Amino acid sequence: MNLTERIAEDMKTAMKTGDKLRLETLRTIRAAILEFEKQKAGNVLSDDAARDILVTAAKRRREAIEQYRDAGRDDLADTESKELEIIQAYLPEQLDDDALETIIRERIATTGASGLQDLGRVMGPLAKELKGRAEGAKIQQIVRTLLGGA
Repeated sequence: MNLTERIAEDMKTAMKTGDKLRLETLRTIRAAILEFEKQKAGNVLSDDAARDILVTAAKRRREAIEQYRDAGRDDLADTESKELEIIQAYLPEQLDDDALETIIRERIATTGASGLQDLGRVMGPLAKELKGRAEGAKIQQIVRTLLGGA
């Protein structure tokens, strides 16, 4: 079962159990998937493309959580946090900081990067390799630190 089918099945389960938050979150994701398919002239969505949509949705939730907390709207931030948890269940497991730093150190060594001028040379392969498993901002922060720029 691919990711899109899994989301559709989970929507049915959420309808049957009356889990409104899960259902609404999955409907939002499903709508984004359908919109993507419509833009691509009816092409079937690959799991990688579906994962990209989920990564974008998760990023939007993280940003909304931060904005709601800054505005003192903890009730809305909590709702966004719950939605984020639902979305993350469909994404690969996120790497912790230690594992992420180990991978980045290896990539820096293999590319021969020695300073901030090599940031792009390191970030390109890392962004592809770690897609969906770590946030780009976190990856860049660690790379900058290891290359001596922070």
